[in-house]
Amino acid sequence: MNLHTEQLIDQIQAGLQEKKGHDLVVADLSGIDEAICQAFVICSGNSPSHIQALAESVGEFARKNLQVRPTAVDGMRNAQWVAMDYTDVIVHIFLPEARAFYDLEHLWADAQLTEIPDLD
Repeated sequence: MNLHTEQLIDQIQAGLQEKKGHDLVVADLSGIDEAICQAFVICSGNSPSHIQALAESVGEFARKNLQVRPTAVDGMRNAQWVAMDYTDVIVHIFLPEARAFYDLEHLWADAQLTEIPDLD
């Protein structure tokens, strides 16, 4: 991964941790030829309003600190699963049931997974 991608992941992580996102995982897809981006950042929230707050925090951290905005954000209306596309990095913020159902960590079995400890 390049420096810009690493800095973006750091800001995404900070935004998620600021609003108490939990079970953060970074899936490094950079070594996978057919991958759609360099990395997934996957996180869980407790409720639809928590999912929305997490997504807003990610957007704010990336915009404020790197002057970067997502090219697309999907899922804010029902907030079961919000996806934020930053081209090189896609952020997935799930309710626990949706995260278990889609199981993205294992969908990309060749990815290197890094679990980020919860702050509290």
